[in-house]
Amino acid sequence: MTADSNDPPVTEPFVAHGPARRSGSILLVVLIAIGIVAVAVWLMTIGRTQAQPYILGVLALLATAGLFNLFALAAGIIRFSDRATDDPVMARIADQAQEGLVVTDARGHVVYSNAAYLTLTGAAGPQDVRPVERVFIGNPDVSEAVFRLLKAAREGKRQQEEVRVAGHEAGQGSGQGRWLRLRVRPLGEGKRDAKYAVWSIADITRDRERQEDVFQELRHAIEYLDHAPCGFFSVNPAGEIAYVNATLANWLDYDLAEIGSGGLKLTDIVSGDGAALLTSIAAVPGEVKTEVFDIDLRMRGGKTVPVRLYHKLAFGADGAAGASRTLVISRARDEHSDPERAAEVRFMRFFDHTPMAIATVDRGGNVVGANARYAKLAQGLNGDGGAAKSIFRAVNPRDRGLLIAAINQAAEGQGDIAPVEVMLDGPKERFAQFFVTTVEKDERDAETAIVYMLETTERRALENQINQSQKMEMVGQLAGGIAHDFNNVLSAIMMANDFLLNAHKPTDPSFQDIMQIKQNATRAATLVRQLLAFSRRQTLRPQVLDLGDALSDLTMLLRRLIGEKVKLDLVHGRDLWPVKVDVSQFEQVVVNLAVNARDAMPDGGKLIIRTANVPTEETVQLANKGMPAADYVKIEIADTGTGIPHEIIDKIFEPFFSTKEVGKGTGLGLSTVYGIVKQTGGFIYVDSVPGGGTTFRIYLPRHRQEQEVAPEVQVGNGAAKEAVAAEAANPKPDLTGQGTILLVEDGDGLRALNARGLRSRGYSVIEAANGVEALEAFEEKNGAVDLVVSDVVMPEMDGPTLLKEMRSRNAELKIIFVSGYAEDAFEKSLPENQQFAFLPKPFTLTQLVAAVKETMTAN
Repeated sequence: MTADSNDPPVTEPFVAHGPARRSGSILLVVLIAIGIVAVAVWLMTIGRTQAQPYILGVLALLATAGLFNLFALAAGIIRFSDRATDDPVMARIADQAQEGLVVTDARGHVVYSNAAYLTLTGAAGPQDVRPVERVFIGNPDVSEAVFRLLKAAREGKRQQEEVRVAGHEAGQGSGQGRWLRLRVRPLGEGKRDAKYAVWSIADITRDRERQEDVFQELRHAIEYLDHAPCGFFSVNPAGEIAYVNATLANWLDYDLAEIGSGGLKLTDIVSGDGAALLTSIAAVPGEVKTEVFDIDLRMRGGKTVPVRLYHKLAFGADGAAGASRTLVISRARDEHSDPERAAEVRFMRFFDHTPMAIATVDRGGNVVGANARYAKLAQGLNGDGGAAKSIFRAVNPRDRGLLIAAINQAAEGQGDIAPVEVMLDGPKERFAQFFVTTVEKDERDAETAIVYMLETTERRALENQINQSQKMEMVGQLAGGIAHDFNNVLSAIMMANDFLLNAHKPTDPSFQDIMQIKQNATRAATLVRQLLAFSRRQTLRPQVLDLGDALSDLTMLLRRLIGEKVKLDLVHGRDLWPVKVDVSQFEQVVVNLAVNARDAMPDGGKLIIRTANVPTEETVQLANKGMPAADYVKIEIADTGTGIPHEIIDKIFEPFFSTKEVGKGTGLGLSTVYGIVKQTGGFIYVDSVPGGGTTFRIYLPRHRQEQEVAPEVQVGNGAAKEAVAAEAANPKPDLTGQGTILLVEDGDGLRALNARGLRSRGYSVIEAANGVEALEAFEEKNGAVDLVVSDVVMPEMDGPTLLKEMRSRNAELKIIFVSGYAEDAFEKSLPENQQFAFLPKPFTLTQLVAAVKETMTAN
């Protein structure tokens, strides 16, 4: 140690307007008491009468002295002695303090200052004492700090400032600059003490010099580290780069200033899954671990640099990891200088960058070594990192025994171990395939087997989607085939029923039974249309529609369907684009979804139907699966019901799937909705929260007028539809006619009934069971046929082929196709610009003869 030779000389402290303090005397008190007793004894000896004037005089004298003392006490001339303030120990501490102390009153006058303050401020004596603000007046470097201190003193707050002043202002004659620490605080918390401010001044030049020395040493150390021949970086627990030396920044082509501003993460500079290796170190509370990794770092431009990392990580007492200390050694030179090291670098690149997770394990399944892909997989499985320690922890307990058996086989030296398909452990449903290879005994160290793992979650999901798609396609084909055959049966029933109705009057006793048959046949036809809607083979009659008007027309019907407990809220979008849909089918979609929403709100709730335009830009942001970017009109149907459980939400569009009680649902409602929307060219998506309601979003493509094509002559069942309208307007239209009709139908019963009905209206009918017979009959008549009414699906020769053959002989030949399938199911097999009429099955006799007459009379 060295003695401090700069101790200030001893100077007496200064106390302004402070009276000399006297210590009390017990002798004086005793003498006064003896005098009072002596006077009292004397007065008693002279007699009462003579003593009375003297007693009154003594009492007057004492009263006058007491009254004077009271006035003097009130004026502050006399004070009660405070033993604490007169304590010589406390006074000596303040007087001999190393820091300069000065006390000022509310007006800024100095009340007290110790010797150190006189020395630091350069005061020649007590008469030269000045407050702090006057000591440093005129110094621009100190004035701002003093102003802040004065403000704090007036407000009764504490404040501290450190300033650098010239030597003569700090009480030094040499002019050398010094550092001072200025502090201010109130004298006490009482109202009287708060008026006084206590200032302190301390010379901290030595401390600042030591700090400057430490800073210089630290700067030199950082400079040495920055220009070291190896790289260095530090990563905090959040994965952010806290520090990178200049060497590593130069290797990676980064600017040090840019890295220092933050924002760079470990994954930005580590290639592939290498970052998972650095974060896969198992935490051990209170320990420091150092691991060696051979990985590739990624440069700013995307190129990679092979390096070896010495990664040091310290764990706290609670197991939390601190910031890392990582030494980076470039191995780029090894690729050219040393063939063995070059081979090692290439192997490590292959090992860490392979898309397959690889781990070496012992007989107990403990992981001895692993590549980056396995480290990343282990971190994503469970939060405790157990999979990084034991490969068995990566597998769900349900399938864990399969992997244990495979590793036991490898431990026994068996080869050709069959791959194991298992479910991975973790919160999500994930699957993987494990390939286990044994390690030869003479090559074993701690490893028993090498395990290769390939995640198969996406593959299984794709397989399930394909299987589901195939199943739905098969069910759709089955439903469509059943509906087609059932349509033939229904057509025959409805045709025969019409003959019975024509033969019986309403007063006939059996007329009601015949009407009952017709009503049930109509209900059966509705069920068939649902099957065709699911298989997307129904006949749609699209027309340009304003969804706002269509939904407004449905409002009254929807209110009756959902009941009084459910509130209907219809929110229309502004300037909705037109769409082209089948009105009746669109209404069926809305009604089905509204009824399902009602059933999901048994205690009441709210049903909200919203419409809005969705432009192409917004469609791209939505990123709905399978929906291309285009302009759409959205119909959103939301309820506040019970919601749909997550485990069944993917099955709601499947046919015959229903959560309702037996007898209360066919399971075709949502599948029909799905089929109608898809056949219209739209898309439907569902979002649901159990207990929070369900939202269906339907996107219909925007219809543009320029897409309209000039209408063909009777492409579709317009004839039948207009015939029905005409029938409603005029109960007895003239449906008779003349001409030769070639009727082609493979169903004998239906063909006979259709022929009978046409003949009853005056037409000549030629019957054929298939396309071949029809072509022969056509040739026998030398093409003298006015109209062909043909089924579409027939043995030997179908309807479209028959049309091609007949049109090649008579281009002006008129034809009506009848089918239970939609017209677009076979329209693609026809040549372009072919004109034909279409009548969907099942149909009544009136619809058939109306379509025939309209087609024959059309130009």
